Amino acid sequence: MKKMVLVWGLVAWFSSSTFAINSFPDHEFPKTDTSKVSVDFSEILSGGPPRDGIPSIDNPSYISFSEADAWLSDSEPVVAFSHNGTARAYPLQILIFHEIVNDDIAGKPVTVTFCPLCNASIVFDRTLDDDVLDFGTTGRLRNSDLIMYDRQTETWWQQFTGRGMIGEHSERLLTQLPSQIISYSVFKAAYPEGEVLSRETGVSRPYGQNPYRGYDDINSNPFLLRGSADPRLPPMERVLSVEDGAAIQLVPLSVLEQSPIVHLDVEDGQAVVFAATSAKSALDDSIISESRDIPSAAAFSTLVDGNILSFKMSEGLVVDEQTGSEWNAVGTAVAGEFKGKQLVQVDRGVHFAFAWLRFDPDASVYKPE
Repeated sequence: MKKMVLVWGLVAWFSSSTFAINSFPDHEFPKTDTSKVSVDFSEILSGGPPRDGIPSIDNPSYISFSEADAWLSDSEPVVAFSHNGTARAYPLQILIFHEIVNDDIAGKPVTVTFCPLCNASIVFDRTLDDDVLDFGTTGRLRNSDLIMYDRQTETWWQQFTGRGMIGEHSERLLTQLPSQIISYSVFKAAYPEGEVLSRETGVSRPYGQNPYRGYDDINSNPFLLRGSADPRLPPMERVLSVEDGAAIQLVPLSVLEQSPIVHLDVEDGQAVVFAATSAKSALDDSIISESRDIPSAAAFSTLVDGNILSFKMSEGLVVDEQTGSEWNAVGTAVAGEFKGKQLVQVDRGVHFAFAWLRFDPDASVYKPE
């Protein structure tokens, strides 16, 4: 097993200041309404950094592919998000040091988040009622997951679920928006007019390096997870969470390594999982571009123009069996009768199994027949 290495002191794995919170840190968060609490303080752990010790990116800037090519390798992972014709790539080599990007894309305020400890990349609409919220890091964890706060009310939010925990917005839910982790090369092919988050963040960090070396080893244990992990899967197994009505089916990426297309029966009909491309892990080697490849998985509804499609691999490409149209990793038909059509994404992202099963123990685990 690779030894975990700490870079720049951003992670408090070896910090003596890691402890359970028995009372709220009012000195750091004086505006938080602590009369509204939906979790036990004892479930919250200090990871070491104080409020905003891991700095969010609040004024992001973007660059062209030709500029990003100088430092971002084609196989590196990016969070891909698009809205109203604008597509942006958020490299994990940047997010791993910031965890939150407060952005506005085509007029929509969003926050792009990444918790390395849970491998949780989630994009939220940051408009709540009529207010636009700006998010930062608290320096605290629950179930090994990032706890965010909004700067307007200082409510604490669980990143994994988007649920308010402590403060004015306790029990409120942020709206999650579809996104994917794909390779930079796949992003460029899917979104030729796309933009890339710039490394000009206002702080100096060793972008391209991984301060969590070896963390995603399948035999590793989660950091600061109290109690035992769900035994149904190895804790560090990556899983794709597919919406099944109000429930979730988890598809292990180890299954998708053997079968890059999987059809699922779900409450609303049928879904298909595409995992025909890959990207480097951000949590393996100390240099992200030298890490091992991980399948890039996403799930989509199979319904197109009233037709239920089925899919297969043909000469290394994803095609539907009804028309032979070719589909890319983000669910867009790029050739054939359905060219230009877009499948509806129906997943919540790829995360470590321990995290999803801790927050949603009722989720089912897909097993191939």
